[in-house]
Amino acid sequence: MSAPRLEPITPATVEAAMGIRVRPDQERFVTPVATSLAEAYAHGEFAWPRLIVDGDRPVGFLMAFLDIDWLGDGTRSDVRSGLWRLNIAAEEQGRGYGRFAVDEVAAEIRRRGGTQLFTTYEPDDDGPAGFYRGLGFRETGELAGEQTVAVLEL
Repeated sequence: MSAPRLEPITPATVEAAMGIRVRPDQERFVTPVATSLAEAYAHGEFAWPRLIVDGDRPVGFLMAFLDIDWLGDGTRSDVRSGLWRLNIAAEEQGRGYGRFAVDEVAAEIRRRGGTQLFTTYEPDDDGPAGFYRGLGFRETGELAGEQTVAVLEL
């Protein structure tokens, strides 16, 4: 890994983003990038999609959610920010890009005054729970649909 960076999704980067593919055994745990980009378009006010690039290679995709009304009741009594999607290309896994992505989302949340980074994941032994626990996330005991909610204190 040289010096990874995040790039906004633009007409120049959208094809590279949509070309990111995880390992086949991980596909059931992640949403395809194209679907994430459609959701970013529909939820533009709080979606923060980015291409993860190392040198000139696209190595992953992330999408954060920033300052959402978590309860969705319009009261904004529980505003949260966090990592919504993380897709690291199959051939690029194990090189620190996932940790880099979480660190970059944490930095953006801190820049906006936040103190917690939330994420959700499938509660499956083969899923990403170990990755997130290894970064210091703790499960909150909540579920978002069928997904486990976890938080990292910043």
